[in-house]
This record gives sequence, C-alpha cells and structure tokens, in this order.
Amino acid sequence: MYVAVKGGEAAILATHDLVAEARRGDESVPEIAVAQIREQMGLACGRVMNEGSLYDPDLAALALKQAQGDAIEAAFLMRAYRTTLPRFGSSEPLDTAKMAIRRRVSATYKDLPGGQVLGPTYDYTHRLFDFALMDEAAPGDVQARPAAQPLDASMPRVPDILG
Repeated sequence: MYVAVKGGEAAILATHDLVAEARRGDESVPEIAVAQIREQMGLACGRVMNEGSLYDPDLAALALKQAQGDAIEAAFLMRAYRTTLPRFGSSEPLDTAKMAIRRRVSATYKDLPGGQVLGPTYDYTHRLFDFALMDEAAPGDVQARPAAQPLDASMPRVPDILG
C-alpha cells in the first residue's frame, strides 16, 4: 500500500541521488562499463532481453548496470522502454531446422535426430566456486578437451519426425 510521501518532488529527486550513489559504490574501484556487462555477463543480458521482450544487448547491459545487477528490475526497465517504441513490422516464423545451434537437449527423446548437444551449460559445474576467478591477473583456466565433432548443418525438428 502506498501512502503520501512527505517532501514531495524534492524527496523523490533525493532518492534518485541516493540510488546513483549506491550503484556507483566505492569510487576507488573502477566503474564497470556497459560493454563489460554486455560481453562478460551474456547470460544475464540474455535473461533481461528475454524477460523484457526486447532484443538489444546494449540496453540489457545498461539496464543491469542501472539496476545494480538486479535482473528483475532490469527486465522492468526493458519492458518500460519497449512500450515507448513504435511497432514497425511483424516477424515471420523461422525454420528452426536450419538454425545454427549451441545447445540442444531433450529429456524425453534420447535419440534426438541430429544428436544431443550440451553446449555451454552450468549443469555439470557442480555448483562450486572457482576462486581463481577472483585473481583478475591470472590467465583463464581453460582445460584441454578433445576436439569437437562438427555438428550436422541441418537439425531436424522432433515434431516433423513424429508426424
């Protein structure tokens, strides 16, 4: 329930300043750039774009920065911004069998035509902290892995096979 706020517009403007101060944090630490968020927090940007129904990685990164990393608040920002944009067209359905994939997993159809593709996933990371990530000067710990087999150019859709 909302009640009248004493102080009126001046109080509201003061909250904006307080939020900006909290967002910036310790000024002895370099400020995070929107480009860093976009490039290094791709999953968070993807979540914000998905929940905000607007594909714009730069705006998603800006929303995350403005919302101090709160993906829900960032999605609200994206939705609010989306409502100000004109509709200029409509999209056509895609032939998903011709899409380039990074991840394709089916729990119900184990012999998926074209195969199962794990892609980048946290499912097998054991949900343990990688404390080496705290040392920003250390090179990334990329383990040697077997050469990947090339994926089929066409990934058939399961409903097409089932009839």
